Amino acid sequence: MRIRTDDEVYRVDAVWLGPPKATFPWRARYVAWLIGIPAFFVVLGVERWAGWSFGFFSTAWAFVATIVITRLLTAKISHERPLGTVVAMAGRELNTPRVRTTGTGGAVSASRVRVRVERPLPKHRRRRQYQHHGGSPPGVAVQGTPRARRSRGNSARAGR
Repeated sequence: MRIRTDDEVYRVDAVWLGPPKATFPWRARYVAWLIGIPAFFVVLGVERWAGWSFGFFSTAWAFVATIVITRLLTAKISHERPLGTVVAMAGRELNTPRVRTTGTGGAVSASRVRVRVERPLPKHRRRRQYQHHGGSPPGVAVQGTPRARRSRGNSARAGR
């Protein structure tokens, strides 16, 4: 069983077929006229700005470009999404804050990076070197005196 919806009521387009007794051979919605006429003047202005002279072929190409632009824009417009909503959505999309991909810090300096003269050795070779030569590794200055060890006499073991 098929259930009919009321979508047909909303699919009716407000169209202008032309003046009485001289209708156009095509159907165009009012919104298409509202978008197409200013788009035609914008395309003509872009053609003049690009240096094209005014003539039959430049105007014909402007007309073709206007039809393509109008078809693309009116494809996004329907009774559920009117022209005002599409324009507002485009404005919000263009003005919305974006995630910044560039850094916000200042100049970077390597003045605090310590550089040794000798190349560091792997851990297993460092241990052997310290044991054989005694003392600190080469290139490292020892500051102060080593800490004294606490003696573990009977008093330390008495608390256990």
